[in-house]
Amino acid sequence: MAAATTNILPPELYRVVDANLNRLKEGIRVIEDCARYVHNNKILSSKLKTLRHQCRIEPLELLLVSRDSINDVLRPTTESEMNRTDLRSILIANYKRGQESSRVLEELYKITDPAMSERFKQIRYELYALEKENLLS
Repeated sequence: MAAATTNILPPELYRVVDANLNRLKEGIRVIEDCARYVHNNKILSSKLKTLRHQCRIEPLELLLVSRDSINDVLRPTTESEMNRTDLRSILIANYKRGQESSRVLEELYKITDPAMSERFKQIRYELYALEKENLLS
C-alpha cells in the first residue's frame, strides 16, 4: 500500500495528524513487540507489523514542521497513564490508543480525502479484530 500524502489537509490540522499518526504507530508497536518477544506469536506479530507499515503519511516534512511536542499542553504524564498492573493492561491500553488515534485520522480525512479516511477506518477495524483475537486466546 502506497504512503498517503498530507498536502490536501488544511495546514492547522498537520499537528493533530502528526500526533495521532505517532500515537497509532507507537500503540501498534507496543502490542507487536509483546506478541513477538513475550508470546513468540509470529502470526500476530506479522499482522501487527503489516498494519503498522500501513500507517504512513507523506511527505513527512509537512508533519514535522507542525510538530511542537515540547510545548504540548498535556505533555506531562497523567496518573492514569501510570496505571498498568500487568501485561494485559498494557495491551488493552495500547489497543485503545491505536483505535482512538485511527478514529481521529479517519475523521480528519473525511474533510478532504475519503480514501484516506477509509484507510484509517480499516486500520481501526483491524485493530478491533486483533484485540479480540489476542486478548481472548
